[in-house]
Amino acid sequence: MRTELAQKYANLQMLLKPFGKVAVAFSGGVDSALLLHAAHTTLPGQVLALTACSCVFPHSEQRSVRETVQQWGIPQKEIAVDFLSIPNVAENPSDRCYWCKRELLGAFCRVAKEAGINTVLEGSNVDDLGDYRPGLSALRESSVKSPLCDAGMTKEDIRELSRELGLPAWDKPSMACLASRIPYGEPVTPDKLRMVEQAEEILLQMGFRQIRVRHHGKVARIECAPEDFAGFLDAQTRKELSQRFQEIGFPYTSLDLQGYRTGSLNETIWAKEEPR
Repeated sequence: MRTELAQKYANLQMLLKPFGKVAVAFSGGVDSALLLHAAHTTLPGQVLALTACSCVFPHSEQRSVRETVQQWGIPQKEIAVDFLSIPNVAENPSDRCYWCKRELLGAFCRVAKEAGINTVLEGSNVDDLGDYRPGLSALRESSVKSPLCDAGMTKEDIRELSRELGLPAWDKPSMACLASRIPYGEPVTPDKLRMVEQAEEILLQMGFRQIRVRHHGKVARIECAPEDFAGFLDAQTRKELSQRFQEIGFPYTSLDLQGYRTGSLNETIWAKEEPR
């Protein structure tokens, strides 16, 4: 392990040790997986994994989370969160993530307190600070701590360290809640979330990895890594995708020529609009 990365990991462990018993928000992604593993090894027997269950999260991710905590022998609490009952989530304003994150962090803190735990940790990293992320405002307003960020870890650091530690999630594609596939101002509904989840599952089963399916009414806009563009040139692949997406409820399917990029729907936000 390179010296700089080893020092960052040592800093992370030093940050964790004084907490004692902690609850870790665990989504199954590479960031929260590293944080959970670090907490589990630094504070053995004093870690509780907290996972939100909701229609805005893919079912496959929730199954993966259960398998991981069982494999690592970490107790887990699954928390049902009805995000769509919150008007500022269901109506999908540009600061939707703020309201979603505020509800989520509040639920985690309540459950942790009921379990006798005063410290809740989550897996934001330094790179998260550079994008339009209204959820960060909710995080700053809460008592939840972000030790990966405090240790100065970037996404690249986290992936490299996870690989060095042998964590299976080290190369897992980035994931975000399914509501992020729906353009701001368009209501988030269970049917739209179901359509997106099923469409992305089809692409994953076909071997595509870093993908998003954006819901634009009758049109499914596929974002994929540029190196995967060639996979869509095969006539049989296009025919199968078109037919299966039609069965889901998308009459039309398009491929975004700019390829996958995080927060592409943020491109439609007016420049004058300030993040919460």
